[in-house]
Amino acid sequence: MVNEQFQVGGTDIFIHKYLGPVAPQDGESTPTTPNTSANPIPELGIQDVLFMENRDRNYEPDVYTIRGIYTMADLDFNLSQFGLFLQNDTVLMHFHLRNCVDTLGRKIMPGDVLELPHLKDEYALDNNFVALKRFYVVQDVTRPANGFSQTWYPHLVRAKCVPLIDSQEFSQIFAQDAGNGDGTTLKDLLSTYNQSIQINDQIITQAALDAPVSGYDTNQFFVIPISSSTGLVSYAPTSDVTDDASIDTMDASMILNTPNGQVYVGYASGNTIPKNGAAFGSGTQFPTDPSIGQYYLRVDYLPNVLYRFDGGKWIMTEQNVRMTMNQFGAQDVSTGTFFGSQIRQTQKTSFINNTTTATINGKLVVEKQALNTALKPKADN
Repeated sequence: MVNEQFQVGGTDIFIHKYLGPVAPQDGESTPTTPNTSANPIPELGIQDVLFMENRDRNYEPDVYTIRGIYTMADLDFNLSQFGLFLQNDTVLMHFHLRNCVDTLGRKIMPGDVLELPHLKDEYALDNNFVALKRFYVVQDVTRPANGFSQTWYPHLVRAKCVPLIDSQEFSQIFAQDAGNGDGTTLKDLLSTYNQSIQINDQIITQAALDAPVSGYDTNQFFVIPISSSTGLVSYAPTSDVTDDASIDTMDASMILNTPNGQVYVGYASGNTIPKNGAAFGSGTQFPTDPSIGQYYLRVDYLPNVLYRFDGGKWIMTEQNVRMTMNQFGAQDVSTGTFFGSQIRQTQKTSFINNTTTATINGKLVVEKQALNTALKPKADN
């Protein structure tokens, strides 16, 4: 009688049966390819006993149909708290206990994925010609109080379900064909991964245009040159300068040299470009016959150092401490886009994005190696 109520008043629910975690290959923490030769891990097994996680789930390719009953509710946006929260996105689905066992061979359990065909969206706003499906994943299973009969025996199970998200656990579900006829998968239709990557790339591109290098750019500021007669920063040789008009009066015999220092000092403002657009040379050795006020960039130092000749010795003016803000490396500086900037050296540029190889004992080895690959345990016998 109870099962008949589900057949009459329930709706079809497509069940993607959870078979258990995917067994990794020997020496792997996360399987690159399913290990079909090893004994499969059961539903109650644990894939990674170190972190107590099941990061890769295996689902049966066949889809089961079970009748289910749940209460429809409107999805409301809650704006009363900080941020935007979607209310009532949790579904409490009721199933007949014996029907679950007869169909699946067991009752509903956490990890099973439910597909609700009656919630398909046939009128998507994009150019897709297939209906967008609605998936939920079971988080918890209990016996509801209204599922007990007068004989005190349970007949129902209640599954707490939440919307399915694109994560590593459900990669097998999202890899299924979407039915569009062009090879697209459910990940292409239902996941926001591609949109998030596009938004992130656009943000990085705009940030590189707005702030290509770190620190402050002081090249646009004019720096007062020095007088060759006194060596002091001054426009007028007289000591009594009481108004701005006196600044305009200059001694005709005065020779103005290049600035002898960095006047506008701030965080990471040194870029080894002389002030006021003065010419400079570069190399690994100082010129033999320099003139007073001449700039020279030593490129054999890291960071590069800009020197100025004061007539007797070379004085360090500033160091090239400004660095590129992106993670691309030497090609930005070589193209001249960020001329005068140091290449940013971070863990991402030198380690994570390391694609170089090395030859060790005649074998070509990739320098970037995972610990579970580079340090494989060996039997001590």
